[in-house]
Amino acid sequence: MDRNQATGLILISLLLILYFQFFGGPPKVPETTSNDSTSQVTQLPLSSQDSLQPVNQSQTIKQSDQFVVPQMAVDSLARDVVIQNPDIEVTFSTRGGTIQRVLLKNYHTYNKDSLILLDKESSHQSLIANNQGQPMDLYRLPYAVDQSQKDDTIQLTFTYLAGENNYIRQTYRLPPAGFKVFYDIETNGFDQLGNSDWQLDWTNNLKSTEKDPVVSRSKTSVNYYQVDGTFDRLGERSSGLKTASPQQVKWVAFKQLFFTASIIADQPFSQTSLSQEVKQGFSDVDKFTSASLTIPADQVNAGSLSYTYFFGPNSYPLLKRTAPEFGQNIYLGWTPVNLVNKWIIIPIFNWLQKFISSYGIIIVILVLIIKLALSPLSYKSYVSMAKMKVLKPEIDALKESTGGDMQKLQQEQMKLYRQVGVNPLSGCIPMVLQMPILFAMFYFFPSSIELRQQPFLWADDLSTYDSVLNLPFSIPLYGSHVSLFVLLMTVSTILYTWSNNQMTTVQGPMKSMSYLMPVVFMFVLNSFPAALSFYYFVSNIITFGQQAVIRKFVHDDKIKGILDENRIKNKGKKKSKFQMRLEQAMKASEESKKKKKK
Repeated sequence: MDRNQATGLILISLLLILYFQFFGGPPKVPETTSNDSTSQVTQLPLSSQDSLQPVNQSQTIKQSDQFVVPQMAVDSLARDVVIQNPDIEVTFSTRGGTIQRVLLKNYHTYNKDSLILLDKESSHQSLIANNQGQPMDLYRLPYAVDQSQKDDTIQLTFTYLAGENNYIRQTYRLPPAGFKVFYDIETNGFDQLGNSDWQLDWTNNLKSTEKDPVVSRSKTSVNYYQVDGTFDRLGERSSGLKTASPQQVKWVAFKQLFFTASIIADQPFSQTSLSQEVKQGFSDVDKFTSASLTIPADQVNAGSLSYTYFFGPNSYPLLKRTAPEFGQNIYLGWTPVNLVNKWIIIPIFNWLQKFISSYGIIIVILVLIIKLALSPLSYKSYVSMAKMKVLKPEIDALKESTGGDMQKLQQEQMKLYRQVGVNPLSGCIPMVLQMPILFAMFYFFPSSIELRQQPFLWADDLSTYDSVLNLPFSIPLYGSHVSLFVLLMTVSTILYTWSNNQMTTVQGPMKSMSYLMPVVFMFVLNSFPAALSFYYFVSNIITFGQQAVIRKFVHDDKIKGILDENRIKNKGKKKSKFQMRLEQAMKASEESKKKKKK
């Protein structure tokens, strides 16, 4: 490792440290247990005919500070209707004809409980229409229900009748597999309901389902996509109240670390009001979220509205097929890193899943594939270090002969590099080219639901940290647990650094700094997924093997022979334009320093 490589490595490490300091840390929220009461819905027959006409004040009950609804709509007896496919189970209520509960059948919480994505205690919807000057919640009316099946698709039809040809009809269709629920609502004979916009309000208290609720909370956000192609989010790491009011929204998603609940519109919502907030004292809720969505009157007047609900896992191949730009709910890094993940890492990972059941083995093979693909760059980097090691005696001699004159030393070094055909930046360039893959792993592993609750060796879940020792206290910036994979990664990185330092020309504090970086990352990565630290540990081990193989073909005598041949070839050769510009820049810098001293 020469000075350019060491400088580049230190700068990259500092950037990583700053990134994780300001963007990587989850918000800190006091953790206490909430006490939520539960209620049961009486399962009794329900009348299907009632009028939409408002009743007098003595017969009404206040539903909120904004409007009143008929007493019968609140107190009417209701029953639940359950439909399911192999992936999800959805419960509806005949009071309102709305979704009351969603169970993901093939997933469980970290505590091995059934994974209920939402229920009537955590989620509530209202559909507000204007009925003769009064707001009326269509999701509080009593509906008759009819269930049918066509081509393995289950259909539920909820009908509210107020006369022979006056009805409100809600239709839900659940395909034979998957996580979508198709939803249509149509009206007939209620012209007064189409005179103004409708308001669809959805409040959703996002339940915590993971081992580390603090990390889960830091990956939770309300996301949305507009007709003009703009995707945005309220902010995953925000712990305070965040709001937004975008227009012409195509879909809104309540996105958590590994699961998403969303509504997707065939025709866009004209106005929206979105919010999210972390509330103290609710450790079992990631964030309190809400969406108020305006359905314009012209869509209502068309007589039929169509939407799609998505309740499912954050699997990138699944999300990108769900709706336009829906895959952006999984953040895979800034553009170069995002492209590496989308076009290289994820396809390879998904392909390996088809043949291998152990995700630990998949990670090992993924490392081997990436290392093999990057081996030309690794070879170039090693050869560059070997050349600098061979040149070290000559560089030391130049330091003595120039007597501390830095400008003269730099000129003589450049002359020496030109004579032997060495580019001082050649060792740094391969490292920079590998950086997108290095960063890609920081985004890929923490967001991969495929690793969720997958054990390997002593880790019971590769999607979160492994813990071989729980401390009775918390160490600042480190935590209250000890991750063995992180320790192995740290030790192997220190050994790798020591091995490289045997070939470096760098001395003094800069050389010692290279040993500090692995220790810093031990603190940074202690709460990251075990899969990530295991990947870097395996990567270090394979790198040792690569270098052992390269040493058999590239040794000091061979390198010295190549440099001597270059010295003969380049004798009397003119300087390149790049070398001339570099020397001019060095001279200008030195002259500027001298002027400042005067």
